[in-house]
Amino acid sequence: MDELARFNRDRWNRLVEAGVLYSRPKLDLDEAGAREMVDEAGLLGDVTGQRVLLLGGGGGQQSAAFGILGAQVTVLDLSDRQLEQDRLAADHYGYPITLHQGDMRDLSRFADDSFDLVWQPYSINFVPEVRPVFAEVARVLVRGGLYRVQWANPFTQTLNDGHYDPERGYSMNTPYEDGELDPMAIWGTDAWDVEQPDGSVRKVSGPREFRHTMSTFINTLIDCGFILRRILEHRTWEENPEPGSWEHYKRIAPPYLAVWSVRA
Repeated sequence: MDELARFNRDRWNRLVEAGVLYSRPKLDLDEAGAREMVDEAGLLGDVTGQRVLLLGGGGGQQSAAFGILGAQVTVLDLSDRQLEQDRLAADHYGYPITLHQGDMRDLSRFADDSFDLVWQPYSINFVPEVRPVFAEVARVLVRGGLYRVQWANPFTQTLNDGHYDPERGYSMNTPYEDGELDPMAIWGTDAWDVEQPDGSVRKVSGPREFRHTMSTFINTLIDCGFILRRILEHRTWEENPEPGSWEHYKRIAPPYLAVWSVRA
């Protein structure tokens, strides 16, 4: 691991210890709930027996869904604490799982054509460039295999979701470009708010994050041999969310995008 990977691993381990939402394993899923979690585009079909790689996907959430659906699940994540949640979920449901601690930019431990599906939750914004990741995914994914990857909406990523002005809305004043985010300049803090069981909020410093512009992301995906199938926005379905709330922010400025593609 390089310095960035070690830094983000340590930050994620602290977030897991604090109980961040993304580290809470899904222990109450049924088959319908599992499919809803991982097949928002309706493209998966039957995944029974398929070799699925969850890339940067620790936490015991998507791995639980694919395990319930009968896939052969492999998880690669920087954080050993996140991988512990995947083990917990697998033991809870009783499906086999393969866990690897490592960097998404280096999949050399896997042979060519090792997987039928690569499913990547929000994680690619923790590395500075998408090309090394996309190239490695193209190598380990079989031809015709699906690659689902989520990333921060580059048009809204630097909006300050915590400061809503009824007259001016959400503010943004940073250039639209690839590169590392400065959380202090954008949000005034590098801390994530982690809600505790008693309703209190614990502030924990988050990992380093990067913006990947639309042209960089999509063109690099195409350059690496992928054919686009779907692009989806992560938004709210509440019609009248409270102004200034997270759901209101999602209605104004969808924070995440998901791309489904096929390796040519």
